[in-house]
Amino acid sequence: MLTKRQEEILKLIVEEYIKLAKPVGSKLLSDKMKCSSATIRNEMMELEEMGLLEKTHTSSGRIPSEQGYRYYVDNLMQLKELNGEEVFKLQTVFNNTQLELSDVLSKSLELVSDMTSYTSIMLDTKSHDNKLKEISIVPVDKELVVVIVVTDQGYVEHKNIELKEVSLEEVKKTVKLINDLIVGTPIDEISAKLEFEIKPVIGKYVRQHEILYNAFYDVFTDISSKNINVVGKNNILKHQEFSNVSKVKDIFDKLEDRTMLENIKESDNNINIYIGHENKMDPDVTVIKTNYKTNKDEGTIAIIGPKRMEYDKVVNLLDYIKKQIER
Repeated sequence: MLTKRQEEILKLIVEEYIKLAKPVGSKLLSDKMKCSSATIRNEMMELEEMGLLEKTHTSSGRIPSEQGYRYYVDNLMQLKELNGEEVFKLQTVFNNTQLELSDVLSKSLELVSDMTSYTSIMLDTKSHDNKLKEISIVPVDKELVVVIVVTDQGYVEHKNIELKEVSLEEVKKTVKLINDLIVGTPIDEISAKLEFEIKPVIGKYVRQHEILYNAFYDVFTDISSKNINVVGKNNILKHQEFSNVSKVKDIFDKLEDRTMLENIKESDNNINIYIGHENKMDPDVTVIKTNYKTNKDEGTIAIIGPKRMEYDKVVNLLDYIKKQIER
């Protein structure tokens, strides 16, 4: 159990370190708290013994440990109000009735990445929960066809494909083959099923099978890839924790790994904070995420940054976006 003064010291160290990215010394704290440096040093040593602070090799100051960040988030953090400009920018997106929810989320997360210099991720679970009900086509002219994909939950997607020197009859044969063999498959599994079940047999039924297979493969790959959107990946480079080239490459690889990103899925409706080793992504980052749910859509929105993250600001931003989505 921390004393009031120890809590004040820990809070100041966390917030100063987040702001300046430099170990915090006793002089700065004694000036702010009107205590002697000796008193502050003794309290810092106790906090270090408790595992809440760490000493760096290059400075006599202290930085928060993972446990220190956790204590701060659970007990000391006060949410930072959004300023007028931030609210205005977000409201401009949410009040645009011309946008689909996926576009609203993408644009709002772009704003969040700009406001925070962190990486934002949207994981829409509809593509896994939705199964293919039917695929149909509408010819527009000799070379342009609209592909209509309908799922069992009423989700409809239109895609234009250009097919030069391919007969409509061949297109219809391909559509029939897909409907016969892969109806009932989850949307995000269709590309794999096309490769292993349609590709080996399409040549027996369709003359221009290569062109048509590639066209429909691209349609389903595009639809299924929509369920993961990573915004502001390069923001990782702005933080001194990630100045090591191999570390940056490692995190970039993880941000491009669909399996890794799918693990970010959150089913809890609260704003949850996973610091360092608490998250499944990387021990050097913090992941703050929440689930959102509307009548038609459900998914996860997440912010990823260094452990030295502006927790008070990010939590409030995510909470604001979640409430706007679900209103």
